[in-house]
Amino acid sequence: MNSKSFIFSIVLFSISTLTFGQVPVYDRFEYEFKSSKEYSDPIYQVQNFEIIFTSPTGVKKTVRGFWDGGNSWKVRFMPDEIGTWVFVSSSSDQENTGLNNIEGTFECTAPESDLDLFQKGPIVHFPGTYQLRHQDGTPFFWTACTAWNGALKSTSEEWEYYLKNRLENSYNTIQLVTTQWRGSEKNGEGEVAFTGSGHIQINPEFFKRIDERVEEANRKGLLVSPVILWALPFGEGTEFSPGYYLPIREAVILAKYIVARYQGNHVLWNLGGDGKYYGDLEDRWKSIGEEVFGEGKYQGLVTLHPHGLSWVGDTYEDEPWYEVYTYQSSHSKAEGTVNWINKGPISDRWSKIRPLPFINTEPLYEDIRKDASPRDIRNAWYWSVFAAPVAGITYGANGIWPWLREGEEIENHGPSGHVSRWKESLELPGSIQMGYLHEFFTSMEWWELKPATDLLVYQPGDDDFSHFVSVVANEDRSKIVLYIPIKETVEIYNMKNEMFDAKWFNPVSSSYEKAEISYDDHFLVIENIKNQDMVLVLDKFQKQ
Repeated sequence: MNSKSFIFSIVLFSISTLTFGQVPVYDRFEYEFKSSKEYSDPIYQVQNFEIIFTSPTGVKKTVRGFWDGGNSWKVRFMPDEIGTWVFVSSSSDQENTGLNNIEGTFECTAPESDLDLFQKGPIVHFPGTYQLRHQDGTPFFWTACTAWNGALKSTSEEWEYYLKNRLENSYNTIQLVTTQWRGSEKNGEGEVAFTGSGHIQINPEFFKRIDERVEEANRKGLLVSPVILWALPFGEGTEFSPGYYLPIREAVILAKYIVARYQGNHVLWNLGGDGKYYGDLEDRWKSIGEEVFGEGKYQGLVTLHPHGLSWVGDTYEDEPWYEVYTYQSSHSKAEGTVNWINKGPISDRWSKIRPLPFINTEPLYEDIRKDASPRDIRNAWYWSVFAAPVAGITYGANGIWPWLREGEEIENHGPSGHVSRWKESLELPGSIQMGYLHEFFTSMEWWELKPATDLLVYQPGDDDFSHFVSVVANEDRSKIVLYIPIKETVEIYNMKNEMFDAKWFNPVSSSYEKAEISYDDHFLVIENIKNQDMVLVLDKFQKQ
């Protein structure tokens, strides 16, 4: 891939049709318009600025442009067909000859990068499936790291180090925040994204560092999942949750602006972060979602990041703009939390509502609790992945998400002296072992695996919540995978008395060893002899 953005300025004619260079397919086309007018309040005075792109095969895609300071307005767009694209702009201020009815073309060429995002296409969801995939159909196992403050605070050198480390450990997605919020009241330059509430002023300078961080992550082949509006409605720092305190009109204006800036990148949107999207706030969020994403505009996949132990899948399954069930199991290893993962709404509802990916995007953070061991962290991951059709998981460390440096405290979150700093946190056991989880699942046809706890003769988790055994299997049960959290003996049904090849996967060391299983009439007996959690993989012997 060409590492440079494709930025082109236009001459100020009322109507012009010009060719503006080349851009590889699935890369970002960027085009600058020069307004013929100066606006004192541009985001309100120009209520609509849209560009219609027509593909070589005649498909039309409408995207929003955005104000980038002064008289500069831009559009960013990801072409998905090779050949000549045509575009034309429209502005609510039809007298602005620099914004309205500007026509142009550009050539979309073959990909220049061998990375999956640029060879196989952006991340999409095919109706009726439970996984994310590239546009060409290749399954995408979501393996994310939570760097909420990464784009806000990191230096370019720090960001480079972080991204390189995440890639080396098999991560493929970065979760981050795109405005000031309760965890970072200003960015690294002391700037804020906007000021005001009932009437806001957007600060384009704030977003330019985020532009660089998002583009660099994509350039390395990493998907970015930006939180548009942090939305926590309770606790310390709600005054820094724009998704909570902004009026709906201003929340929509800000969200549309952010979407316009990053719609040309490889992103999966989190419309809200840590929010309450049900009850008295349900109508608010459905209105915002419809306004921002419900107009048939080309933008990419959208989800909501709910506050801990809240389930909104049933509430939003009929919202056409909502396309990934994400949830947060919160930062506890207590019985209520564990049972919520294993026996709660995800395991109960996945087969009863619209098929979409189910992903825990905020399980128990590493280093957030002194009494949470690496095994507790792994438990939360594996239980979550096994609770619904396999789709992915997110890692979080209490020193990485705030981008914690020496001498700093986590803003609005209480004392954090015991927490490892962000760079140290990259080497924590869980930080490494998340990569092992990714490698384990992507070594098999993971997209065929769905919950199969009905295979268990007896569920140990019914006696002790921490002993819960998770099971997934493919449709014909020729592959069965069990997560056994402790040293324990487990029985599963084998009604046809089939023979299996059995191996253990060690999630601590990413190693395999042969497993010994006992065959009884219509049963398999499995004994985890390790004093730790283990994963058992059973593959039915194929008839010769």
